[in-house]
Amino acid sequence: MNKSELVKSLAEKAEITQKEAATALEAMVETIEEALAEGDKVQIIGFGSFEVRERKERKVISPATKKEITVPATKVPAFKPGKSLKEAVALKDAPQKGKKKKK
Repeated sequence: MNKSELVKSLAEKAEITQKEAATALEAMVETIEEALAEGDKVQIIGFGSFEVRERKERKVISPATKKEITVPATKVPAFKPGKSLKEAVALKDAPQKGKKKKK
């Protein structure tokens, strides 16, 4: 599902226009970005949480030069799914009663 499909689905479920849904989605994404930029954690109970994690400095081999280079420490956004989201995904993957799973 891409952004326009998400906006369309959101508009249908919330019974609002696609323009209103797009504005709401944009506001939500922007709010999460701002919170993470300030170092805050964003928790949506049942769905999951967004947070900033520290990635340590590490040494890697450059595929182009085959030389070792040092990648500096950095901060990266991370998402941890909540219980409801995990269960929803697991149910979609579980075989249906009376039906055999195709290989």
